[in-house]
Amino acid sequence: MQKTILLTGVSRGLGRALCEGFVEQGHVVVGCARDLAAIGELERLYGEPHRFAAVDLADSVAVDQWAAETHEAGVVPDLIVNNAGIMNEPAPLWKIPPDEFAALLQVNIAGVYHVLRAFLPAMIARSVGTVVNFSSTWGSSTSPEVAPYCATKWAIEGLTQALAQELPSAMAAVALNPGVINTDMLKKCFGTSADAYPAPGQWAESAVPFILRLGSADNGAVVRVPGM
Repeated sequence: MQKTILLTGVSRGLGRALCEGFVEQGHVVVGCARDLAAIGELERLYGEPHRFAAVDLADSVAVDQWAAETHEAGVVPDLIVNNAGIMNEPAPLWKIPPDEFAALLQVNIAGVYHVLRAFLPAMIARSVGTVVNFSSTWGSSTSPEVAPYCATKWAIEGLTQALAQELPSAMAAVALNPGVINTDMLKKCFGTSADAYPAPGQWAESAVPFILRLGSADNGAVVRVPGM
């Protein structure tokens, strides 16, 4: 069955790999990213019925406008994948600038909330749909010099499990640990050692079918992409 998938952070890394995988599987992607040029490229590459928009998820007004335009087009997601996120420059917590710490909170936590607040009501009205919020290995563990990022991903796991208790029984909210993948974000922390891990395209071969299978039986779960 064809699904309509709302996907954030669609322009690069895991988001781009997921977008390509979902489209190849015959699903409709409604995607967003902050990079206007990348959004234009996706629009040229895929076209209708897929929809792409340049949106700053930290801006609740911008997210509300995106949701209004999506709903006016008669589009209600079957699946929300909150993938967008940013990483702090590795440093001890007391050396992280306040604006950098605040940016992580605004994108990694508030951005997820803004998307859910804007799009969930239409899904709840149908009592069907799944929310997948990206966590991390650092959503249940810690490492030095990434304390702000760890804090946001621990928060996402709590937010997701609480949301799961609020949804209709036929719906689901799931926190997804994608595993350790060779992305720009990983390179920021691991340097050249990141090359030892799977590339986003390889990861998506397992991640796409796994995410598509998540449903009400998984409500409240914290899961990890198999093999990653």
